[in-house]
Amino acid sequence: MSNTLDSPGSCTYVVIGETNLARRVCASLRECGHTVRHLTEPRDHELREAMEPEPEAVAVLLHDDVAALRYALAVAHIGERTPITVTIFDRTVADELLRLLPQCHVTSPAELAAPVLAGPCLGADISALRHEEGATHAVRVTDEGPVSSLPWQAERVRLRARIGRLAGQLRPHDAGTRILLLGLLGMFTALVTDLIWLLASGHHPAGALFDAARVVATVGPAEAPDHSAAYSVLASVLMLATVVFGALFTAGVVERMLGPRLVGLVGPRTVPRSGHVIVVGMGQVGIRLCGELRRLGVPVVGVERDPAAPGIRLARSLGIPVLTGHGGDRVVLEQLRLHKARALAAVGSDDLDNVAVAIAAHGVAPDTRVVLRAGEHEAIAETRSLLPLGTVRDVNSLAAAYVLARMLGTPATGVIAHRHRTLVQLPAGTFEPWPLAARRGCAHVAVALSG
Repeated sequence: MSNTLDSPGSCTYVVIGETNLARRVCASLRECGHTVRHLTEPRDHELREAMEPEPEAVAVLLHDDVAALRYALAVAHIGERTPITVTIFDRTVADELLRLLPQCHVTSPAELAAPVLAGPCLGADISALRHEEGATHAVRVTDEGPVSSLPWQAERVRLRARIGRLAGQLRPHDAGTRILLLGLLGMFTALVTDLIWLLASGHHPAGALFDAARVVATVGPAEAPDHSAAYSVLASVLMLATVVFGALFTAGVVERMLGPRLVGLVGPRTVPRSGHVIVVGMGQVGIRLCGELRRLGVPVVGVERDPAAPGIRLARSLGIPVLTGHGGDRVVLEQLRLHKARALAAVGSDDLDNVAVAIAAHGVAPDTRVVLRAGEHEAIAETRSLLPLGTVRDVNSLAAAYVLARMLGTPATGVIAHRHRTLVQLPAGTFEPWPLAARRGCAHVAVALSG
């Protein structure tokens, strides 16, 4: 069903979607005096009617990649030369769409927000970290001077990251892993204890190791006349203890084999112990932010309370460690060593949850930097009372400014934020402030829907 409301203007634009991003773009276009045909879930004949006469540009702003792909193809079929801006998260789908439709420009709010969220995580004065010509540049904005973009040096960050990863090896973060390590440690202790006893008694190292291994395997030491009664008692106790430790180890192995294995014991998917960034909320924005930070050499760990969330599977395929739990839980934050972390980023889809996580983080580690995602609840995104909680980034405003610039013919290459200002990056490398209208200026979708 479509909702169409035309207002007098110099140009006509079509916006498809009932998201908050679509409402923001629609409201901003109308405030500029343009005619906007805003469709929520148009059928084929409704889309064809909206495309006559041919609009200046079309924006397909949906959460569903499949639906966005379908509408983009339909628009291209109706108006072959009409510029299209579409939001698609999956990069494979985005690349294929670009190959099929040269007039289409593909982006996603998560992709636009990742550099803007990563910057404050690594420095209070960094508005964004952008990749340009094979190097990383830190974008800084001041209230007095112009925007500056300088090369960012990551040596100290990477050194601290290596130390944090090394310290995170063989660290249990769930019950199954703790059971596995307890069983393994118990069997290893039994082996070393038996070996030391035999070596102290004058046995040959090879024979001592053989007997110690037999004890751990619960088959008993080889028969030898020089084994004392005390050793026989020790070997019996160790064998009985090994039965228990072996059972614990087996249970832990089964738990890890059958479970999702979101955190590794060794390797890159272990939870770092220092110099890391904790990302709460493994949705599209959280996944993109983790990828951006890892590309910069910063260790990350994700937190997601829903173990069946789609982002969990994607994070596992990307090698990102994820702990299941609530980001506002003090136990979880302490377990992730928040006081040793470089920053915490609360980037869930619910602004109120992000605020709750920020408050909990300040209670656990007041000195740790906090970055909040906002934009779904307009009052929360705009209020200055959130500033003491951390750096607030309105993802919808960032995406709306970028999409709006592309629709109006400005070949924007990026977008950044500073306080309550949104700036669009131009091809020359300069940044231009881009005003936006409040999404309540869109009369097509009466109720704001959470992303």
